[in-house]
Amino acid sequence: MKVNLWGDLPTQVLQKGLDAATLRQEVISNNVANVNTPGFKRSNVTFEEGLKKALAGRENNYQRTSLLEDTSPEAVKDNRTSMRNDLNNVDMEIEMLNLSSNQIKYNGLIQLLNNRYSNLRYVINEGRR
Repeated sequence: MKVNLWGDLPTQVLQKGLDAATLRQEVISNNVANVNTPGFKRSNVTFEEGLKKALAGRENNYQRTSLLEDTSPEAVKDNRTSMRNDLNNVDMEIEMLNLSSNQIKYNGLIQLLNNRYSNLRYVINEGRR
């Protein structure tokens, strides 16, 4: 049985979540920067549904890990709505809400990843005593 301490399924899920949060931060920043650009259409990031599909219905972690490697966050343009007469659909209140929500998610993911590495460090250090 192959054991990978740095690339196990929970760690990969956390790393993919951080990738999604980073991309989401960039997309929100771009949306805010173009709030006054006529005709600009906001974008958002899709990731969670792909993650759910990759993790659901597989028999073992190896299959989940291989599907997870193919899952990545994606920026998608929202062409459906329009907030103003100039066809710009950026709503600053929604963007600020998304920004704060994303920051909370990012901080939580960082904390979970730090805890995983802290536990590994503890096991390694205690093994030497």
